Amino acid sequence: MKKTDQTELAIYETICRSGGIKAREIAKMINADRHTVNHYLYGSPFMKELCYKDQDDRWHGMIRQCRPHKGIGNFSGYYDSVKAFREAEEEDWFAAMKTGCANIGRNLNDTRGLFHSFLDTRKVMLSLFDDLEKMSEIDLDTWEIVFELRIKRSRMIRIYADVLVITEDKVFALEFKMKDMIEAKEVSQASKYVRYLEILFGSDYDVIPCLVLTRAQDLYTYTILPGSTAEIPVCAGDMLFNLFDEYLGILD
Repeated sequence: MKKTDQTELAIYETICRSGGIKAREIAKMINADRHTVNHYLYGSPFMKELCYKDQDDRWHGMIRQCRPHKGIGNFSGYYDSVKAFREAEEEDWFAAMKTGCANIGRNLNDTRGLFHSFLDTRKVMLSLFDDLEKMSEIDLDTWEIVFELRIKRSRMIRIYADVLVITEDKVFALEFKMKDMIEAKEVSQASKYVRYLEILFGSDYDVIPCLVLTRAQDLYTYTILPGSTAEIPVCAGDMLFNLFDEYLGILD
């Protein structure tokens, strides 16, 4: 995907935060001419693949940039509020997860323990939310959770995530591995789609990637992203609370 410029971001955000908007209204809101706006509407990968124009010439985003993030469930194995996720019985959640994955074309071949990894991930997330509830006064009910995000509309747009936790102003993008050792390729995978997620959710959100190793214990560290000087957090499933504490200031 080509580098996204600020005009492109502004147009995409304006569409995805509206309930339907015409090109001339977009131009007025971002202080651009109609020719420029139309160039992006019909040429930008994000506009072409994740927006559409209705019969009244109003543009809509397939995924809204406000809570609840309507439309994201169409690209996910499971999407709901954290409250609903916590209240769902394992059997019901697992059935919904498999149905959602089938609907988005997620390969459900279980020969490598995929279903066990789903259940393992669910267990880690439930434990995290229990810890957050016990140790803070944060209202978790309004948060949202996404499992198995799969956006692959064209060669231009590929966005994958194992788990997203969406708070008021942050998106925690969690890459789960049933391992206890840090591997460079998986560190890269954990951060690979951050820029795309930043566009998808808009400038009101910070996207925080993390590699979660569910077979590790008492691990919370930062590791260098291969090929750069940047670092990303890596933690064991039982230490995931520390990530949220660091970025949300829960224990401050």
